[in-house]
Amino acid sequence: MDLNYTDEQKAFRAEVRSFLEENLPRRLSDKVAGGKRLTKADHEEWHAILNARGWLAANWPAEYGGTGWDAVRRHIFEEETTRAHAPRIVPFGINMLGPVLQKFGSQEQKAHYLPRILNGDDWWCQGYSEPGAGSDLASVKTSAVRDGDAYIVNGQKTWTTLGQHANMIFCLVRTSKEGKPQEGISFLLIDMESPGVEVRPIVLLDGEAEVNEVWFSDVRVPAENLVGEESKGWTYAKYLLTHERTNIAGVGFATAGLATLKRIARLEQSGGRPLIENPFFAARIAQVEIDLMAMATTNLRVIAKTASGQAPGAESSMLKVKGTVIRQQINALTRQAVGPYAMPFVSEALEEGGNAGPVGPDYAMPATQSYFNNRKLSIYGGSNEVQRQIISKAILEL
Repeated sequence: MDLNYTDEQKAFRAEVRSFLEENLPRRLSDKVAGGKRLTKADHEEWHAILNARGWLAANWPAEYGGTGWDAVRRHIFEEETTRAHAPRIVPFGINMLGPVLQKFGSQEQKAHYLPRILNGDDWWCQGYSEPGAGSDLASVKTSAVRDGDAYIVNGQKTWTTLGQHANMIFCLVRTSKEGKPQEGISFLLIDMESPGVEVRPIVLLDGEAEVNEVWFSDVRVPAENLVGEESKGWTYAKYLLTHERTNIAGVGFATAGLATLKRIARLEQSGGRPLIENPFFAARIAQVEIDLMAMATTNLRVIAKTASGQAPGAESSMLKVKGTVIRQQINALTRQAVGPYAMPFVSEALEEGGNAGPVGPDYAMPATQSYFNNRKLSIYGGSNEVQRQIISKAILEL
């Protein structure tokens, strides 16, 4: 692989950078840079801006309203948006459900749901994890029993990120108890406003109710909302997870985080010398930067593979493990660089318009918030321990 950008690719980077300078609202970039919590309206505003330019679905083919970009352009776009402190694209509809519908959905499902994902009519959330069925999705117990032209759904999902904003949820449900556990799972699209759906918030370490429990009590779901074939959901779930795990690697977020870490480490400490002049700390920054450069190259290779219509295999698990470890290392080093101001964390200061202010310099609070929030990175999308098992089975053919 040639790691040098072509003139055309450099021109594309300049185009993206110019677009961001002209169209990314300063209010939004300031909130992201300052670690403030984004509202649903903030996300919707940024999605609408990108969709108007035709840049919302970077990983979709042009026939479905996507950009049709190759792997390098998508990599450049991610780098530039994170560098500019743009809000992340909420992944559930665009990066996760969209590719599944394009590959396995009916023509009617594609025609109905894909445009609604792009124009913001639907906000999707993910219904995979359950109590006792986190990384072990074969243990899913939420049931869907066929009743004429509908399924009756009962059960519970947990760790449902941004489910409080969603009007739709894609779920793994058990439609059969026959055979292996994986063989009885189906992939169902459920309207969150259906009678019998209840959402309960879960407050995280950083004080935010970002994730939720979702309960289903005799929820009636049209049979036409089944994606693909009944009891084939395990195949669709694995396809979705390979895309999710590749995205969790977060090369752009890690790159932006590393830049922030270096900036803080170059500031003068109370003793009068920047922390970057400490050989031990500088070596730790250098090591994480080397790891990040290697991961970025691997990420390009994996994304290039998906461009041909293939779902990455063990490579996505490798990226998930390495990417989350790198991001957590950057978070930990940044928190150390902040020093004593990392301790007094004021959750209320993250709210827009709140009266509480941060303790210490402005850069201190985002460091602590990111450290707390990103502890989950090595767990969701399949824990890193499970990913290592997947890698060993796929590569060593155990």
